[in-house]
Amino acid sequence: MAKFSDLDRLLEEFAGKTVPGCNCILAKNGEILYEGAAGMADREAGKPMTLDTVCRLYSMTKVIVCTAGMIQYERGKFLLNEPYSNYFPEYKDVQVAEHRPNGNVWVRPAKKPVLVRDTFHMSVGLPYPDYPSYTAGEMKKIRAGLAAKGKYTLQDDVRAMAQAPLQFDPGTHWVYGFGHEMVAALVEVTSGMTIGEFLQKEIFEPLGMESSGYRYFGDIADRMARVYRREAEGVFTPVTLEGDANFAPDAVYEGGGSGLFSTARDYTKFAQMLANGGQGIIGRNTIDLMRRDLLTEAQRADFTGTYNEGYGYGLGVRVMQRPEGVANVPAGEFGWTGMAGTWTSIEPSSGFTAVYMHQMDPNDEEYHHCRVRAVAYGCLE
Repeated sequence: MAKFSDLDRLLEEFAGKTVPGCNCILAKNGEILYEGAAGMADREAGKPMTLDTVCRLYSMTKVIVCTAGMIQYERGKFLLNEPYSNYFPEYKDVQVAEHRPNGNVWVRPAKKPVLVRDTFHMSVGLPYPDYPSYTAGEMKKIRAGLAAKGKYTLQDDVRAMAQAPLQFDPGTHWVYGFGHEMVAALVEVTSGMTIGEFLQKEIFEPLGMESSGYRYFGDIADRMARVYRREAEGVFTPVTLEGDANFAPDAVYEGGGSGLFSTARDYTKFAQMLANGGQGIIGRNTIDLMRRDLLTEAQRADFTGTYNEGYGYGLGVRVMQRPEGVANVPAGEFGWTGMAGTWTSIEPSSGFTAVYMHQMDPNDEEYHHCRVRAVAYGCLE
């Protein structure tokens, strides 16, 4: 079987060659099994990567936000099969962009309403605005209109996006995108708090996640890793990503699908909570509901790529369904990844979690995460 020294070796092989720096924590049943870090968080400043280095979570924000959403669900604040328009009336009469064989686009009324579960499950029909589709192009125009008026909030964004014609009838297909912004906005209207306030009160403070949030505070800015682009093996160029502007203290947008920062230590506390029955934050049965594969056959055809091979998708997380020939993890393992290279794997049957972080664009996630996954689960007896 693998040894923790194999993980040390792997991180050292990554660092300075395929990523500027990286770290990893393995934990089980509330105990840390392994901690390791290698390489640099900021090459120009000479700052090494450590377990307390702050990293941009990007889409690993989604797991936290969907957990927040499910906390509200189990408090009876909404039902998953309710129309989303019960809470955001702007979505009552949504339209769909239907592509004709001649290349024209016909915008027609949707055949089905957007349900709350569609927002968790990425089956609303709203991609991200930078995707190559007619719907995404319309979303980009809407965002431009909001930006032209000044700063806008999450709810401003979500309410405005109801104007965009959907890519398909709600619930019929799967497309990665805007759904978790809609989940975060639902948390806001059902709690009376911003999503940032809700996460702080209900998740971060109870778990002792002291280096996580949407806005710089304390020494967070100094501890933040730089993002790099790999030009060749061992050659990295620092890049600035647009989302960093929302870390500023005077920013107002708090995203549902992206926007949080955290550390490997903090995220391990969150992942361990989900792996070990919720620990009073959320119920075990609710966690099991989140990690139940909900993909229809049509949606499964949309959920493609070798990185997701063997996985289905539930309420905000990918869920291992068919590990045979793919990975040495049991069925039911779940988690997600982030655009700059963060990744988590959560396995409730053994109470095991893995958290790995680097900061690179593009993130080369399949090369790094799948290797870490193989070694991490190989270390379990």
